[in-house]
Amino acid sequence: MSLHKPTTRSATRLIGATAIMMVAGSAGLVTFASAGSSAQQNEEGPDNLPDVLSLDAVIRDFKPAQWEGGHPDFQTFSGSTTVGLLEDYLDGRGMPVVASLRGMKIGTEYRDAQGRNIMPSLFNAELGDSRGSLSSGGTGNGFTSEASFNQWYRDVPGVNISKQVSLDLQRVDGTNRYVFDSAQHEPYRSAGGFFPINDDLFGNYTNGKNFHFTTEVRTQFNFQRGTGQAFKFTGDDDVWVFIDGRLVIDLGGLHSRKEQFLDLDRLDWLQDGSTYDLDIFHAERRTSESNFRIETTIQLRSVDLPPTAALYD
Repeated sequence: MSLHKPTTRSATRLIGATAIMMVAGSAGLVTFASAGSSAQQNEEGPDNLPDVLSLDAVIRDFKPAQWEGGHPDFQTFSGSTTVGLLEDYLDGRGMPVVASLRGMKIGTEYRDAQGRNIMPSLFNAELGDSRGSLSSGGTGNGFTSEASFNQWYRDVPGVNISKQVSLDLQRVDGTNRYVFDSAQHEPYRSAGGFFPINDDLFGNYTNGKNFHFTTEVRTQFNFQRGTGQAFKFTGDDDVWVFIDGRLVIDLGGLHSRKEQFLDLDRLDWLQDGSTYDLDIFHAERRTSESNFRIETTIQLRSVDLPPTAALYD
């Protein structure tokens, strides 16, 4: 169910059953076991879970501002992690809405009791969170205009070209954790990062890489309170994650590799046993790196995506 956007979107395939077994992470990987208050044992065990969760994503390619017909938001801005660029809720069509052209920069990270970066607006001292600091957006790490941003996740003839790709989240052996990591998984590892459209669409910008694109991922999941469901994103540039149409990860602006962690149990509006949308909006806006990493204990399922556009004349 979704309280803030249309509910007509139907699931087209379910990858795996709901997993509620909590297993501590191995060395070098984030541990999700502390995210839930009362982890339960799955009768079948984690090794009976699917090895892969496959999610569909729409990639929209843009020309950099310096090219003829280029988009003003790409290869122009620079700065650091900026929050508050988007409204807290998606609109009635499930699309992100501009709140500010500049937002506020994160000066010091907000962290949970385990020291993991969290979205500042989710700060809760009663949960043991550590307060960070925000500063003015100032010199412009955001959008040219509301109209320019509204082209990011819509097919616009003459402005962008889109295609669909698959993102495969690999299960970590012996756990219920799934990871997609552009630094480790092929073909992205060989490409040097998250470059899903090299030699494609509008073509490469530099060093054989196509840098200027957005990524849209639409998924659903069943919420099980107290079972340690968690979601972590690490990457650059802009990343916003919405659950039930509400913002839960806010890594806006152009920035280096950054991360935020979400313990779903802190979302008090979610009802145990209900199905919710989880939507990811990402942008790769500038050279010279592209990182994209998801780690989660949520059993995500693919849903219908909008049709992608062919090359416009």
